Amino acid sequence: MRAKILLTAMALAGGAVIAVAQTNHTGHGDSMDHSAHGKDRPATAGVLSEPGQGAFAALSEVVKVLESDPETDWANVDLTGLRAHLVDMDRLVSDAIVSETDLPDGISAIATGDAATIATLRRMVPAHTAQLARDDRWTVQATQTDDGVELRVTSDDPSVAARIRGLGFFGLMASQDHHRAHHLLMARGRDAHGH
Repeated sequence: MRAKILLTAMALAGGAVIAVAQTNHTGHGDSMDHSAHGKDRPATAGVLSEPGQGAFAALSEVVKVLESDPETDWANVDLTGLRAHLVDMDRLVSDAIVSETDLPDGISAIATGDAATIATLRRMVPAHTAQLARDDRWTVQATQTDDGVELRVTSDDPSVAARIRGLGFFGLMASQDHHRAHHLLMARGRDAHGH
C-alpha cells in the first residue's frame, strides 16, 4: 500500500520535477530555459514557491526583502538573532506543555516543558503579552512560575471571553498579526518586542 501511495505521489510530482529540471538544468538557477531548440525562453512552469521548512522559508523571505531594499544597513542585519527567535517559536508550538483552565471570563493557561522550553516560554510569553494588551477588549497578564509561565486573559464581555477560551493558549500566542513586521525588524537588528 505504501509503495502505491509513493508511486502515485511521484507520478503527480513528476511533471513539476521535469519542469524544474528543464528550467534549472545548469544547477545555477538560471531564469532562462536554454533547451533543445537553442532559444532562450523565460522559465515560468514548475517554479517552486515554498523553500521547505518553515523557519528556513521565513529567513529566505526576509533575505529577499533585505536584498531588494537599497536602504538596508547590512552592518546591523541580525539573521542569527531572527533564527534564534524562529527556533523559539517552533519550540513553543511543538514542545510546550500547556494546561488550560476555563474561567467565567476567559482562561488561565499554565505552560511548562523541559529547560529549553521553559527558557523559551519566559522569553516569548511576556513579550507577546505586550502585543495582546494592545487589544483593549481583554485584560492580559503573564506571570513567571517556578517551572514556566502562566498566561491569564479575561474580559467582561461574554462574547470576548468565549473568543479567548476558543483561541486558548496557542491561538492567543498566534493572534495579533504582527509577526512578519516583528521578524523584519529583528532581521534589521532592531529590538522589535523589547526583549
